[in-house]
Amino acid sequence: MGYFYALLAAALFGLNGSLTFVVIDAGLTPAQLTLFRVAAAAVIAGVFLLVRNRAAFRVTLRQLAVLAVLGVFGVALLQFTYAVAITLLPVGIALLLEYIAVLLVALVAFFVFRENVKRRLWVAIGCVLVGLALVAQVWASELNPLGVLFAFLAATMLTIYFVIGEREVGKTSPIAVAFWTMSFATVFWLFFSGWWDIDPSIFAETVSLNGNLDAVSVPFWGALLWNMVMGSFAPFFFSLLALKYLSATAAGVVAASEVLFAFLVAWLWLGQGLGPLQAVGAAIVLVGIVLAQTARVNKVVDADLALSDSPQQPLV
Repeated sequence: MGYFYALLAAALFGLNGSLTFVVIDAGLTPAQLTLFRVAAAAVIAGVFLLVRNRAAFRVTLRQLAVLAVLGVFGVALLQFTYAVAITLLPVGIALLLEYIAVLLVALVAFFVFRENVKRRLWVAIGCVLVGLALVAQVWASELNPLGVLFAFLAATMLTIYFVIGEREVGKTSPIAVAFWTMSFATVFWLFFSGWWDIDPSIFAETVSLNGNLDAVSVPFWGALLWNMVMGSFAPFFFSLLALKYLSATAAGVVAASEVLFAFLVAWLWLGQGLGPLQAVGAAIVLVGIVLAQTARVNKVVDADLALSDSPQQPLV
């Protein structure tokens, strides 16, 4: 069941990248879409806590400050930078670059927190560097430089999410962490998203699904609702369910399959394929990501599992 839930979460996250591209192409800015996504997740998490665990709303002022940092950088700016990246890069490549965060987390664990990290980390670094060179085709410079920059910024924000979130989730319920971080992210984007510039008539329009589904049109509000619920909160929830059955390391490795789902969906839906050499590079990067994920020795996994709470996977 754990692997089923983890794969379901990865598949939904992978599908959401292509749908995010459609919603942005229809008229919302990346910042405006991010506001809708984080606000929906905050509301759903808040309702869940009201019904199941009201005590989880209580946090200390210090925790609140840390959760505010996590909400702004690890959630608000993470989703924004990823949304911008997929408007400039193929969805799969943007997500591949973002998942370099797994490698960065292992490096932070080793150099900053002095955690015991296995030697395979250095092999992972080599795989990621070689694989990225092939995917980006550095000799031809075919990728949009600004898109690559935003994808790496997304990787940095995801690293912050993992490093801070991994520690905070042990202090309270993961759903409570989701509620507070998404709430702070919502407040942040209420000031900076430009939601007041949205033309209300857009919600009554129909939008094309683009690519190979260009002839198919759906209500804009339907595409947005799917993005908020099935593309944001639902995969996050399933990743939590997975962590009741799997260790954090095992769940993290399965989560890397999100990149494969993103490539597959973007190819079938948007026609964003890879050349043979790029496909080889993507495979090498995935090997590096899995090696980096398994290089960390998580000393708190058993305790987390005993409490049925563990660090959750990213919301993208």
